[in-house]
Amino acid sequence: MAQDSELNFSRINLLIVEDNLFMRNLYSAILRAMEFEQIRMASDGSEAFELMRDFPPDIIITDAAMQPLDGFDFAQLVRNAADSPNPLVPIIMVTGYHNRASVERARDVGINEYLAKPVTPAGLYSRIHQVITRPRPFVRTPTYFGPNRRRRTNLAFSGPFRRASDKRIGPPTRAEARAHGRLRRKSQGFLHDTQNTVGVMNMTGTDGPTADDWGMI
Repeated sequence: MAQDSELNFSRINLLIVEDNLFMRNLYSAILRAMEFEQIRMASDGSEAFELMRDFPPDIIITDAAMQPLDGFDFAQLVRNAADSPNPLVPIIMVTGYHNRASVERARDVGINEYLAKPVTPAGLYSRIHQVITRPRPFVRTPTYFGPNRRRRTNLAFSGPFRRASDKRIGPPTRAEARAHGRLRRKSQGFLHDTQNTVGVMNMTGTDGPTADDWGMI
């Protein structure tokens, strides 16, 4: 696996949410080989949510099927709970579910990236690299808060958002600035300066995106 030599993972806080001991050990071995040093583990979404208060993660990697709180409900809690420690943290979901319905459910609860099992070092690295180097703006609608679900770009539109009717809710929030600034500093200046381009878009009152706009995660 060719790793980008400019990325430094050693100071990035990584939270793994996985109920299977074998998988937790596998993640630990793969991630430490990538030179991650700040890694914490949780066995389900409820434990992970509490752990976030003492260990502010820069990236979360979560399994889908867990008890009592699975990965989908955990992601929804992180994105929407009033007491969420960081609604903007990038979340990567790793799961044995390969069907379209599961992919779309993950997208709709605010997952940034989706990785189907079996887990490989290359697959895991590519998702981590994606959330660091290509962060997506967050969108708020009456029914959704999370990363912009559209991945297709309209080349005819030159504005800052995907549609001319999209509107930013002010400049980036303090939470956004901290989240992006901390992750950017920890990777030794490699991350793009997204504070001027990544904000929260208010899509209230606009036409909803179509299935063709979204695509698969």
